Amino acid sequence: MHVWVDETRPRNQGLLTAWELAAHGVAHTLVADNAGGHLMQRGRVDLVFVGVDRATRRGDVANKIGTYLKALAARDNGVPFYAAVPTPIIDWEVDDALAGIPIEERGADEIRVVRGLDDSGRPASIAIAPGTTAAANPAFDITPASLVTGLITEKGVFAAKETALLALFPRDRKSNAFLT
Repeated sequence: MHVWVDETRPRNQGLLTAWELAAHGVAHTLVADNAGGHLMQRGRVDLVFVGVDRATRRGDVANKIGTYLKALAARDNGVPFYAAVPTPIIDWEVDDALAGIPIEERGADEIRVVRGLDDSGRPASIAIAPGTTAAANPAFDITPASLVTGLITEKGVFAAKETALLALFPRDRKSNAFLT
């Protein structure tokens, strides 16, 4: 097994995934944030597996920005696209993720400024774009259920469909409450 780890800009969250894989001895390569589609076009990806921050009862998923583009590339290249969904993050009240999940807009300086260490090892910030340059920085995006091959939960793998997810938590038909 080999894992292509997308480096998630601007917060560098892919580094954490790479560190965890290394700690478990899993072969991996850290790649530029948007290299996934390129790798899929060339037949170097057998499966896409992403974490999820929130899911809807229909199977739409909200995750780090760029997930939707990975799902589109996966669909175009015939690569299965799975999302890891712990059942507590399923929002049973939201039907349509595009309308019902607000997307956080982070500060523009996350894009316009690079932070790191200078030659002396001190923290440093370097502007890579002037403050007058407009910057949009959405933190998440929505991947519709139609692009998701399956949802991997602690209770098994399910289709990204409301009927499949409802099977996770049967309802009392009289009260419409979930049975636990």
